[in-house]
Amino acid sequence: MKKPPIIWMNVSLFSITFACAVIFVPWYGIAYGFDAIEWLCFVVVAFASGLSITGGYHRLWSHRTYKAHASVRFLYALGGALALQNSALHWSSDHREHHKHVDNNDKDPYSAKMGFWYSHIGWMLREYQAQRYHDYKNVRDLQNDKIVMWQHKYYLPLLLTMNFGLPILLGWLNGDILGMVLLAGLLRLVVVHHCTFFINSLAHVWGSQPYTDKNTARDNGFIALLTYGEGYHNYHHIFENDYRNGIHWWQYDPTKWLINTLAWMRLADSRRVVPQERIEYARLQMQLKRTKIKVAHLPNSEELIEKLQAEYETLKTHLAEYYDAKKALIEAKRKQLANKQLLSQVKELKLRFKQQQKSWHSLTASFS
Repeated sequence: MKKPPIIWMNVSLFSITFACAVIFVPWYGIAYGFDAIEWLCFVVVAFASGLSITGGYHRLWSHRTYKAHASVRFLYALGGALALQNSALHWSSDHREHHKHVDNNDKDPYSAKMGFWYSHIGWMLREYQAQRYHDYKNVRDLQNDKIVMWQHKYYLPLLLTMNFGLPILLGWLNGDILGMVLLAGLLRLVVVHHCTFFINSLAHVWGSQPYTDKNTARDNGFIALLTYGEGYHNYHHIFENDYRNGIHWWQYDPTKWLINTLAWMRLADSRRVVPQERIEYARLQMQLKRTKIKVAHLPNSEELIEKLQAEYETLKTHLAEYYDAKKALIEAKRKQLANKQLLSQVKELKLRFKQQQKSWHSLTASFS
């Protein structure tokens, strides 16, 4: 089978930046050294460009999980150019195709089933889906955003300004232009590139699948550290309209924290959150499915599966009753009608649900 033509601009970009970072950054560090200001700028600029991709390109524009003030969208547009991952319009178009056709080798732009190299960077090195490159039908909503279209139109001068002008300015202010260009410019670009690319590659092969196994996406806390909170990818692929990836307080998700901070500053609103009962149902269904597989080979498998199913249905009933009562309580509080009886009912249903959940976990754990 004939391979598609090579995209020499992309091959050159990734090869030259990586080679220069590997060669010149250590050389300069050994010969002249980098000061604390340069390392601080490396971290700050890396987060600025990385969060512009995760908070802007991904959660704001690709999935519309919240709304942001024009000033925030403008900064995201600049940060996206700094990250050098194409315009927000093009990036979002690719990403929506990925979610729509995940793991489909013919339609998913960076299908993980094509292998680690392909999903990480290989898909950008050849014209695999050239017929789609300028087809932006799936992002017509973004074409109404003047900032998105401004960035798309002036993407080349913006990327040159942000990737050369900004490090040069910072270096001039610090008294060492070359050192700043190498650290906050070159090394930062390569690190952010590959950390972001890990979301398409590593997050589809390494980790757990607590919510769904209908695609290759995985949850992995370590990958979240590298990707500004995007490592909870199994959750994201089943609940893509949630502005969060890390749903627990202890999960590392600086993109979520940024959005919450913007909301507190009244620069963001309309944050979309998946109802907790839907999350619980998804997790419960996966536990049932996995446990059924574990007991299928046992002599009394039919009896065990019947028992599992009964426990599952009971837990599901308690879960529904608890969340229905909780919704009623929230609505009553909103209307200032909450009373002791309703509060007591919610507490009792929560206790029943937790007890049944504990029983369910004990049962499933016995087959681990």
